[in-house]
Amino acid sequence: MLPCNPGGHAAYQDTFVSDYAVIDFDWNATPEGSPIVWHTGDPETDPWEWRMRVLEERDDIAYGKVFFGASGYITREWYPLFLAVRRRGMVFDEWYDEGKASQLEKSIYEAVSENGQAALHDLKRICGIHKEDASRFDRALVNLQKNLFITMCGRTQKKNKYGEGYGWNSTVFSTVEDFWKQDISSNISPEDAFQKIRNHILELNPLAQEKDIRKFIAYN
Repeated sequence: MLPCNPGGHAAYQDTFVSDYAVIDFDWNATPEGSPIVWHTGDPETDPWEWRMRVLEERDDIAYGKVFFGASGYITREWYPLFLAVRRRGMVFDEWYDEGKASQLEKSIYEAVSENGQAALHDLKRICGIHKEDASRFDRALVNLQKNLFITMCGRTQKKNKYGEGYGWNSTVFSTVEDFWKQDISSNISPEDAFQKIRNHILELNPLAQEKDIRKFIAYN
């Protein structure tokens, strides 16, 4: 079971996951009489843990910052359609050559691609990120995720010199191709892919606003 924030555009997001639950309380609240307790690390009762359970329990759902500037899920079934719309058949080098990615995005992508997987703290080290670069780094990470070049694939702790983990977990990223363990692009045109996703949204929510649908699908 996957959590979904009931606010904003969660109704659209739910369309593209096969098992989900809408929680009826704010992400920062603890419902009265509920076993929910935040930031305990208990995967059954800590909502913060629920975000990543999908990556540990399923192999047919991707998770990343892909909708409306926030994290969301896309199943294996729908991923090729979103890929067609957002990447328009391009690999990263082509995307970069057309001026659609910054130099920092290129550095991050290459670090992830060359290492197979890369934790957030390692990416900051590899790319030479300092405190004053934090906002620019965060934007670059979001851009790479929303355009479906990298995706979250797990989490890990930093390691000390003895190889022992310590501190909070850090998000781990991989390229989309490595995450799915294959090239899942299809021959469908961006226009046809867009229309298929749009039609599916309208089947489930006939009152969906066109501008919201467009932003949800294309996210640009």
